[in-house]
Amino acid sequence: TPQRHSLFSPMENFALCSPSSSSFSLSSRTSFLHHHHLRPRLLSLSKSPLSVSPRPISSLRSPLSLSLLTSKPSSFNPLPRTHRAHKAHYPIRASSPTNEDSITQSKPPQGAKLLPLILSISVGLIVRFLVPKPPEVNPQAWQLLAIFLSTIAGLVLSPLPVGAWAFLGLTTSVLTKTLTFPIAFGAFTNEVIWLIVISFFFARGFVKTGLGDRIATYFVKWLGKSTLGLSYGLTISEALIAPAMPSTTARAGGVFLPIIKSLSLSAGSKPGDPSARKLGSYLIQSQFQSSGNSSALFLTAAAQNLLCLKLAEELGVVIASPWVSWFKVASLPAVVSLLATPYILYKLYPPETKDTPDAPAMAAKKLDAMGPVTSNEWVMVGTMLLAVSLWVFGDALGIASVVAAMLGLSILLLLGVLDWDDCLSEKSAWDTLAWFAVLVGMAGQLTNLGIVSWMSGCVAKVLQSFSLSWPATFGVLQASYFLIHYLFASQTGHVGALYSAFLAMNLASGVPGVLAALALAYNTNLFGALTHYSSGQAAVYFGAGYVDLPDVFKVGFIMALVNAVIWGVVGTFWWKFLGLY
Repeated sequence: TPQRHSLFSPMENFALCSPSSSSFSLSSRTSFLHHHHLRPRLLSLSKSPLSVSPRPISSLRSPLSLSLLTSKPSSFNPLPRTHRAHKAHYPIRASSPTNEDSITQSKPPQGAKLLPLILSISVGLIVRFLVPKPPEVNPQAWQLLAIFLSTIAGLVLSPLPVGAWAFLGLTTSVLTKTLTFPIAFGAFTNEVIWLIVISFFFARGFVKTGLGDRIATYFVKWLGKSTLGLSYGLTISEALIAPAMPSTTARAGGVFLPIIKSLSLSAGSKPGDPSARKLGSYLIQSQFQSSGNSSALFLTAAAQNLLCLKLAEELGVVIASPWVSWFKVASLPAVVSLLATPYILYKLYPPETKDTPDAPAMAAKKLDAMGPVTSNEWVMVGTMLLAVSLWVFGDALGIASVVAAMLGLSILLLLGVLDWDDCLSEKSAWDTLAWFAVLVGMAGQLTNLGIVSWMSGCVAKVLQSFSLSWPATFGVLQASYFLIHYLFASQTGHVGALYSAFLAMNLASGVPGVLAALALAYNTNLFGALTHYSSGQAAVYFGAGYVDLPDVFKVGFIMALVNAVIWGVVGTFWWKFLGLY
């Protein structure tokens, strides 16, 4: 039987094996730092000869299976044959002084970064010892506020990785006897946090089986005759995958970036090159800007959505039938934005290549190379249909969302679609468990100790002094919450730091609770495309090398205004129709 190769070989193998396509840690700081080392490597690799060895078609199922989930070495070798031969004849000796010097020079600094560490700790010390404690706040609450603000400062300044810094904050709260050990670690049993952790495993299943790749390729086949149609095909496919693949970053790195890179390279559009504007730049920008609306459309499309509702519940805003309510409220403005974004960017940031007549045929060949739908893909489809159904109807059946997710993961483990090593190697899931739990636990205790109500009351009095109506206050707070994200490198970090405070300010100003809670949550998804560091998917897409940094900021700001207009105007009428105010 003749060997069948991937549709875009060898260029597709370059795209699929590139580090950025397999990077989907939700910790966008890690992705962002990784990108700065990654981009030059991408540019240098693109100039190197490619060495592609035959491999079975099954290995082409997904980019993640190529780069993360298999113990076999990748077939892509960036070194020319002459370099490999040279290496064999002239091995590098560990005793070489020159080599030791180069290793010493490239070694990253050990431990915490000194200046961010000093600034982060100083924030807490200033609040604790220099700022007068209000009489209505007890000493325990004030001390916890100081520790919490130091923790938040560390999220912004990054003296250590997010999880490590959060653990230091947790340790400080126990060491100073601000919180007892059971209370400090109480949030580690939080249902929503475990639902978020399991969602990472679902995302890995989508990528490992190649199901997400197959779905997106079908849309390329159906809608890919023009560049605009190609963009709509990718956008719609992400919206369909989103509710069952609860990680925007995983969808970006594991499914859509490899496809976009393959299509772009086949059209002669190369990263870090003037040809990037032919096709790749537009497709990257369109997918990046659309992803926020896909995540805002469904409760289970992004981890931060679940966290928002949990924090809202702690402030007394309980949303009945959360999955259905979330979708119903978001549906009209999100769909309008999804349909408008590719066209607006087509005019604002036009590609040089307008027509892609070969793309459907190329996608058909790729689907043929992928072969028929595998049993693991069918299991993944069935499991996610079951999970989504239970998320929708779980309240009526008495099945909690986290239990539905646990059932789905159990099925995937029992049938071998995922193994336990897959779960253990999903470091971002365990990292998220650690620092989410710390932030949620601290935020919950600040609420219990009266800090949040005191702060929101103070802000509400200031706003009332301007004689603002609640709609005006609502608009000011939403805009402030959005623009503050320029200071954050993580959507989930932003939620943990500010969501509760801004929701409390809305409630104190008379804004209807459900409206305020959901609007802030939708906002959390939309500001993920502001900058190249604003989210995990931002670092993944920017790391591809197709978009220049000034364009990221310019397009991000313009599309933020477009989304504000669409959600503000369409949402105002739609939410009035639904009776939210």
